[in-house]
Amino acid sequence: MQNVLIVGAGKGGLTVLKIVMAADILNIYAIADINEHAPGIVFAKKNGIHTSTNWRDLIHNNIDIIIDTTGDQAVFYELYEEKPKGVVLVPGSVAHITAELMEEKEELVNRFKNESYKYDLIFNSTHDGMIVINENGMITLFNRSAERVTGLQKEKVIGKHIHDVIPTSQLPLTLQTKKVDRNQEFLLQNGRKIITSRIPMLNESGELFGAFSIFKDITEVVDLAEEVTNLKEIQIMLEAIIQSSEEAISVVDEKGRGLLINPAYTRLTGLKEEDVIGKPATADISEGESMHMKVLQTRRPVRGVSMKVGPNKKDVIVNVAPVIVDGRLNGSVGVIHDMSEIQQLTVELDRARQIIRTLEAKYSFDDIIGSSEEFQLAIEQAKLGAKTPATVLLRGESGTGKELFAHAIHNDSNRKYNKFVRVNCAALSESLLESELFGYEEGAFSGAKRGGKRGLFEEANNGSIFLDEIGELSASMQAKLLRVLQEKEIVRVGGTTPIPINVRVIAATNVNLEKGIVNGKVREDLYYRLNKIPIQIPPLRHRKEDIESLAQHLITKINQDYGRNVEGLTKEALISLRSYDWPGNVRELENILGRAIIYMHYSETFIDVRHLPMLEGHRIENQVQSEDIELFDNRHLSDLVEDYEAKIVKQVLEANKYNKTKTAKQLNISLRSLYYKVEKYKIAKDGMQ
Repeated sequence: MQNVLIVGAGKGGLTVLKIVMAADILNIYAIADINEHAPGIVFAKKNGIHTSTNWRDLIHNNIDIIIDTTGDQAVFYELYEEKPKGVVLVPGSVAHITAELMEEKEELVNRFKNESYKYDLIFNSTHDGMIVINENGMITLFNRSAERVTGLQKEKVIGKHIHDVIPTSQLPLTLQTKKVDRNQEFLLQNGRKIITSRIPMLNESGELFGAFSIFKDITEVVDLAEEVTNLKEIQIMLEAIIQSSEEAISVVDEKGRGLLINPAYTRLTGLKEEDVIGKPATADISEGESMHMKVLQTRRPVRGVSMKVGPNKKDVIVNVAPVIVDGRLNGSVGVIHDMSEIQQLTVELDRARQIIRTLEAKYSFDDIIGSSEEFQLAIEQAKLGAKTPATVLLRGESGTGKELFAHAIHNDSNRKYNKFVRVNCAALSESLLESELFGYEEGAFSGAKRGGKRGLFEEANNGSIFLDEIGELSASMQAKLLRVLQEKEIVRVGGTTPIPINVRVIAATNVNLEKGIVNGKVREDLYYRLNKIPIQIPPLRHRKEDIESLAQHLITKINQDYGRNVEGLTKEALISLRSYDWPGNVRELENILGRAIIYMHYSETFIDVRHLPMLEGHRIENQVQSEDIELFDNRHLSDLVEDYEAKIVKQVLEANKYNKTKTAKQLNISLRSLYYKVEKYKIAKDGMQ
């Protein structure tokens, strides 16, 4: 073993001292430095190594190697001159280089240890099982997740061939094919199913040096999917579906900034990702309010909202829903539909409805809303009438729902699979009504179609016919209708041959038929034919307890028609509606609610009093003043009511300077009804428009 003298105990000397101490073939004889407090001197004293402040005292004492770490050229020359023959002198520069190389080596070793620790930590902390084999199929790595899933211990499998551990493993095949095999289902020997990907390992030259498998227990995948809680993870999982969807989709985060759009969105709106991603949710809107922002504010979905989007102001319908995970709002998702397609479908649907409207009934008893005792009685009577073939007479004021009852009676009868035909007897002239009801033969009148035409009674054969405003029929038409009801047959206009029919007649009127009999306007025998099952439908003012449920039903219908999302009424609004007498009945209620919703802001969800018109201001004073009542002996109440009605109609006409449209609007009746009342009460028409 050779003795070493180190001259210089600075930082470099200390490093060399440690290096020599670690060498088995070298022995530290001593270390010298003029500074007795140098780091190398202090370290040597602690380790029992001889020290000196003068190297000359040590140079002749059986030294084999002298290492100069001072870095002083003069000291090196002195050592060279005075060293004994045969003693090897290592220059300070070499010592410094050696020291630096050793330090770098230690640093690299430490770095390698740290990186190795990190890789080992990652390798063993991942939830995915990982197995690595070399080019001979021998297992070189086997992490903890692989131990957990396979039930095998790392110590017992490292160094073994993969087929000795997992006989059915496909990793050796990956070595042969050098192809990646992703997301394959595999059954382990312990009965657990895994999803695995097998990947060959190639160096920079393309040479194979192994393969590895990464796998996951399927149950863990399911558990992981259930634990996904943030919008970003959901976005990653669903991105492929969204991108391939034919529906235009946009996603924003909880602050309303664009996160994701799909190609269908770009095709529909003309907007690209750079126009939307990271921008406010209002960036794509040309006209209308951002439904994304509304949903983020209310945390409630919106459906069927119309707006314009993109530079071309494309008409669209928008559905937007919030994304809420564990009670936390993470953003919202919108699906946009092209209105042009919807409009085309709507046109086609309207065409179909026009055809179907005369062929079948749309409503059933489930569509009739009301729980008051008087109204429920009317419903029960209608249900009884539906089970018989007898004629039903629906009586009630305009707007009470007589046509709704007619639909329901047909749909609840055994004729529901046959036609339901509706006729407004007051809307057609007598000659036109006759040809429409009974049909006509070829050449019956000028303009008659070749071959003639079937009437509505023939069209409704084996079904039902609804004759609305039956009280408006002329005397001759009443006689012809009576024949239909008595003989169950009709004769076409211009024809002579009776045609048998089997039709259920449902009639409706808002006039006093009994008074019409007294006045000679209604045939008594027709009245008794029609009045077999009379059903009196109460006006809305007699069943105000139904206003709340009716209003909610009508709001839902109006929302669908107008593309709004109104949820209901405030208590104050409901009180206001219940305090009104509703001369126009349910039809007027629907009109009032529709008008309120039209003028509401899109952010408002409940109809309040301020949204309702001044109902009291639109009401014709119905309090009869004592001075206006003239009581006569033996006069019926109906006569007194008609006298007062004539007086009111005349006063309103005069107030409106005989403008029929304004008068009908103020009286809240139809223009046709006003014509009828003017003619009925023989009110002077001078100056009427």
